[in-house]
Amino acid sequence: MPDRVPHATSTAESGSFCTARCTCGWRGPARRARSQARTDAERHLAEADAGPETDGGSGRPLE
Repeated sequence: MPDRVPHATSTAESGSFCTARCTCGWRGPARRARSQARTDAERHLAEADAGPETDGGSGRPLE
């Protein structure tokens, strides 16, 4: 869809914490494990590809 926001994720470190971020403005929780931050980013991309069935950030389906 041309009106969808492009998603490109990365991780950023701050002290002993790592956070996943996306170009759409989404940010994951601070994690001590880089691998978990990467998993958060992968889940965000999967949810973004799934479409608008989620509530825009919590990962829960809309009811």
